[in-house]
Amino acid sequence: MDVWSVRGSFDEVVDRVRDWLTDDGPVPDVVIETSGSSGTPKRVRLTRTALLASVGASAARLGASGPWVLALPPTYVAGLQVVARSLVAGHRPTLLERDGWPDGEGWFVSLVPTQLTRMLESPDDLAALRRAHTVLLGGGPIGAALRERAAGAGVSVVATYGSAETAGGCVYDGMPLDGVALAIGVDGRIRIAGPTLFTEYDGQPDLTRDVLVDGWFRTSDAGRLDHDGRLVVIGRVDDVIVSGGLNVPGPAVAERLRAHAGVEEAEVLGVPDAEWGNRVVAFVVPAPAMVSRLVAGAPHSSTTAELRDWVAAAHPRAWAPRQWVVLDAIPLLPNGKPDRQALRALAARDETGNEGAAS
Repeated sequence: MDVWSVRGSFDEVVDRVRDWLTDDGPVPDVVIETSGSSGTPKRVRLTRTALLASVGASAARLGASGPWVLALPPTYVAGLQVVARSLVAGHRPTLLERDGWPDGEGWFVSLVPTQLTRMLESPDDLAALRRAHTVLLGGGPIGAALRERAAGAGVSVVATYGSAETAGGCVYDGMPLDGVALAIGVDGRIRIAGPTLFTEYDGQPDLTRDVLVDGWFRTSDAGRLDHDGRLVVIGRVDDVIVSGGLNVPGPAVAERLRAHAGVEEAEVLGVPDAEWGNRVVAFVVPAPAMVSRLVAGAPHSSTTAELRDWVAAAHPRAWAPRQWVVLDAIPLLPNGKPDRQALRALAARDETGNEGAAS
């Protein structure tokens, strides 16, 4: 057996990872499945060497190591990394849903943006996060408004970028970890090289050859490097919505909507449309004060027009969503990322009578 998959209860997983990290001699690769948020999950093979390289580089960048709190499934790379970082630092991780937040200060936790957004609303969670040494935040677009809100609340956040193929976050606050190389390909895709890369997609050699080229991993994300070499992630290549011949970056529209005082959460996706090719759809969780005003099925409501104007004040008006789906909460995958397939299904069911007027 040359691979193993993360399975079992929390304690079983922790024990298996501990043994894998400390066994003498050769050990099998670990297989981590991607979230499959946009399609079929892939089985990513990581060596122990790659995972440990990531653990060491992370601790060096943070300037400290210590106990970690697991708030994400260990079957995904972010959760596996939490377990590994805590064990390497000499601490058994704390399972948040079972044990709650730890006492004292100086511990670490990894969250996705939706989790942090909701925890900032909870006095108990907020009090705990203020005691953390660092909150690593990754797994999706991180808006400036969320970063500012966390900083204003006294929560130390480091934004991470990475994937299962890079053994988790390998870019912290836009700068690559030691040993990690960044480049932008001619196609605008982010490319990553270094000791944390995966070896292959288990059972998918053709796909492996497509993305591992000359020692570089060709991601599915578009980005750019600032003058100081800091990475700016524009979004997934398939997050650019071609609607009516225009390219609309869904993450930029979603970030603008999240900055509105009446919006608690928002996601923006393209959904196939007979007239536009794809229509821009906003999935919005309104703040309490807006709930009574933002009514699903009212395409000409003043509130919908207000939100379209809000988008148009920062971006071209053609980027403003044409359909609005109002939700109590954004549906999430087990790893905390938005469930894009579920959102698109909701948009298809909600299409009749809920498409905003074009302007």
